[in-house]
Amino acid sequence: MPKDAPPNGGAWPEAVPLGPSRRVSEMQAKLHRWAAADPGRRFDDLFNFVHDPATLLVAFDRVAGNRGARTPGVDGLTATDVEERIGVPGFLDDLRTSLKDGSFRPLPVRERKIPKPGGAGKGKVRALGIPTVADRVVQAALKLVLEPIFEADFEPVSYGFRPNRRAQDAIAEIHHFGTRGYRWVLDADIEACFDRIDHTALMERVRCRVKDKRVLALVKAFLKAGILTELGENKSTTTGTPQGGILSPLLANIALSVLDEHLMEPWKPGGTMSSEGKRGHRRRKGLPTWRLVRYADDFVVLVHGTQADTLAVREDVARVLEPIGLQLSPAKTQIVHLSDGFDFLGFRIQWRRKRGTDKWYVYTFIADRPIRSLKAKIRALTHRKSQQDLRSVLIRLNQIMRGWANYFKHAVAKDRFSALHQFAWWRLIRMLQVRHRWSWKDVRRQFTTPTGWWLPITATDGTELFDIAKITVTRYRWRSSKIPNPWATPA
Repeated sequence: MPKDAPPNGGAWPEAVPLGPSRRVSEMQAKLHRWAAADPGRRFDDLFNFVHDPATLLVAFDRVAGNRGARTPGVDGLTATDVEERIGVPGFLDDLRTSLKDGSFRPLPVRERKIPKPGGAGKGKVRALGIPTVADRVVQAALKLVLEPIFEADFEPVSYGFRPNRRAQDAIAEIHHFGTRGYRWVLDADIEACFDRIDHTALMERVRCRVKDKRVLALVKAFLKAGILTELGENKSTTTGTPQGGILSPLLANIALSVLDEHLMEPWKPGGTMSSEGKRGHRRRKGLPTWRLVRYADDFVVLVHGTQADTLAVREDVARVLEPIGLQLSPAKTQIVHLSDGFDFLGFRIQWRRKRGTDKWYVYTFIADRPIRSLKAKIRALTHRKSQQDLRSVLIRLNQIMRGWANYFKHAVAKDRFSALHQFAWWRLIRMLQVRHRWSWKDVRRQFTTPTGWWLPITATDGTELFDIAKITVTRYRWRSSKIPNPWATPA
């Protein structure tokens, strides 16, 4: 059993006035340091940190700066409404008072269904739960306090919704181990992960680190807040943590850390896979080694062994997930050999022979689905009969393509980038031909120099079409244990 920790309510340095961000950062650094120093410590008196004015102010800034700030919850308020109509200081004072006197109650989240990636035209949707602004602020405050504590426990093999970690780190880890003989892959899909996490099992894992009953009650209240459906019906939430809430990714990571800990236990110091020598010894005895790579609820297990070993790992994973209310999707979970390739986080990873040689390497390509998705967005913006002015079209196209290219620029992507630039260029040219009734001769007159060199498509104010083909493609280096800790104490 974890041992209890003494109260830490006196942790605030009261002598020196600090800006809100600095106060919160120092609080987080202390919590993380204490959690890392004592893995069995249970934290009490965290509630004072949650309703501290500095924490609430930083939490509101994060909510207001989030992409969903303009989306209202069931009360119809947005972050902008709070800033312009109510006033942030008064809003946060009232929120703090309701937290302190125990009258705060989360409202049901507002259901909003969006098309699933790859599910366009198939009727597949994903249900998001949009909390009210007040609930979002409290969730953000809880995350500010809880995240540094649980980050001390999380395994280095999980990358989703964690500070200073990104999808490219997960892909680089797969590439690293794939080149070292881990050629069988359990490509796993958890069925409705965010909707089915067992509340009791999740709260037990939260209690392993949190003793403060007020914080525990607050977390549980958000889990049980319910959903207001698109049809206006109230639906209770007996399982799951609705997607769309600020706290949901952290809670999902806490729940799924049981899988990380189980599969990575042999990699701990003294374990049967803790060194290259021990892993080699296992393989010489005909025993497999494995490595988990997880990004939120998407994960793969790389196996240095046989197909039968990978099947055994799959059964082991299913047993571990069952107590937290989760199960693998029979239709989407597959066992593949790396030479056949698999898709993960938008990338296509495959072990294949290098053209013109007899040497085999692990390559990271762009999967087909994100390319289809990008082309669909370009088509939607460049319809031939579109009446949107060229400058607006170019600005939005450039935003989409630049962000997309920056995500995939570490893959084998040069040819794909060139083809996509040509696709966007032709879509714009055909739109302009219809709009201005240009012939091909008119197009050449408009977009070439007197010497015949092509000019970029440019709006009247000078906005140019972004050339995605000019993005530099580089290898993303595996960072292993070198990923920086955001709460490292300055020397």
